[in-house]
Amino acid sequence: MLGHYLPVLIFLLIALVVGIVPLILGSKLGPNRPDSEKLSPYECGFEAFEDARVKFDVRYYLVAILFILFDLEIAFLFPWAVVFDSVGMTGFLAMMVFLAILVVGFIYEWKKGALEWE
Repeated sequence: MLGHYLPVLIFLLIALVVGIVPLILGSKLGPNRPDSEKLSPYECGFEAFEDARVKFDVRYYLVAILFILFDLEIAFLFPWAVVFDSVGMTGFLAMMVFLAILVVGFIYEWKKGALEWE
């Protein structure tokens, strides 16, 4: 029974070695000469003028979530386009229903003002 899992175990061990050994070698063999300039906070070439823990507006997160949502839904079009010839009319109608739901959701979000950035 364990013989079936031996290749998986070997693969995991090799993956750990390939992932961890370079990190250890780099930290031990690499130059480490910290000074005040290297340890200072740096942002775009000048000192930070605001706290890094400033709260973002909720609209930023809403736009980001909507982008991810619609982007992922559009990604479903690629596999459908690849097998378009073999799915026939049923596959075509199913995708049209999917796209109609996507468009209705997009129009709803547009009308609600979720995409406005002021």
